[in-house]
Amino acid sequence: MKKTYHGSCHCGAVSYEADLDLQGGTFKCNCSICKKKRNWLAVATPADFRLTAGEDSIGEYQFGPRILHHLFCKNCGISSFNWGENPALGGKFYAISINCLDDATDEELASLPVGYFDGRDDRFDRAPEETRYL
Repeated sequence: MKKTYHGSCHCGAVSYEADLDLQGGTFKCNCSICKKKRNWLAVATPADFRLTAGEDSIGEYQFGPRILHHLFCKNCGISSFNWGENPALGGKFYAISINCLDDATDEELASLPVGYFDGRDDRFDRAPEETRYL
């Protein structure tokens, strides 16, 4: 069941609302940037995502095939969400950083199901052999 969460960067310059069903699944990936950032993400559709502040404070980084738009706050550097396009996900999507959801409780976060993707080998249909470090 979807719930509206409020998320933000560390300094608060960038903030958003996202309607998410976190019990429906979250994910971690082992690609080069997700591994370094220790990303823990959930997917939102464009209809379920609303930027509420900070459009001018957002910087962008892309690499490799430039499919995903890695966004970050130009003030504090925190990446609280990203966006990309994937036909398997219905087109445009937002990847919301679970750790940047301001109103998710510790108990709620501890209970979330986590899936894994082998992004390092461009195999998003399976988990990597090792997930303990993600």
